[in-house]
Amino acid sequence: MKFYRVHTADIAYITQQPRGIFTAIGKLVDAKILSEEETVEYWKNREYFEKVLPVPPFYDEGNPDKATTWFKNTEQGNCIYAEMTFYREMAKKYGTQLYISECDEVPGEVIYEDEFQIAIKNPRPDARITTKEIAE
Repeated sequence: MKFYRVHTADIAYITQQPRGIFTAIGKLVDAKILSEEETVEYWKNREYFEKVLPVPPFYDEGNPDKATTWFKNTEQGNCIYAEMTFYREMAKKYGTQLYISECDEVPGEVIYEDEFQIAIKNPRPDARITTKEIAE
């Protein structure tokens, strides 16, 4: 099975890995960069995704394993990513370059899995990950 992450080039403090798309747009909200209307839309989107995309339980503990999440390249994983248009639009509008990293194998030690995604810790140094810019 293939897996993919959508992220920025910024390195997240906790994981020491590139910051994922959800966190990247959340940082724009925290910095008050989005307009008032966009911020309202952000919270609507966040509420929706927290209902339909399971939030791995380790986030409640502050992510002590420094895990990152990867979408599964499956119908469910791809459908949920396709629904993330607001996040991609905000990244484009505010100059946040997104990248997609893809791997044909599990890129680390799986500590969580659901129908949409996996979460890994201890990324494998030998995992063959291809990263490219997303041009949207």
